[in-house]
Amino acid sequence: QVHLVESGGGLVQAGGSLRLSCAASGSIGGANATSWHRQAPGRQREFVAVITTAGRMNYADSVKGRFTISRDNAKNTVYLQMNSLKPEDTAVYYCNAAYARGLNYWGQGTQVTVSS
Repeated sequence: QVHLVESGGGLVQAGGSLRLSCAASGSIGGANATSWHRQAPGRQREFVAVITTAGRMNYADSVKGRFTISRDNAKNTVYLQMNSLKPEDTAVYYCNAAYARGLNYWGQGTQVTVSS
């Protein structure tokens, strides 16, 4: 089926930037929606950003104005550009692709650590 692999995580100082990538073995363009979520130690997983097939985007209030989600259908890749990073952004970031008929896939996650 569809396999998702995240990359681009790492250690960055507060105020810096990172771009996460989520490469899919299937068709990203065929997904109804592709999203990013994150989970910090001791906390529940939370929604970060989503982009639909039509290109509509939505973000969690905590990242609005700082993060941008995008996709490249030719490369079967979804991106999360993260600017003005804060220590509170430290988490494992996961990508998700949702298709018709309830099909849903998750990647393994990539660690983002923001130092103060």
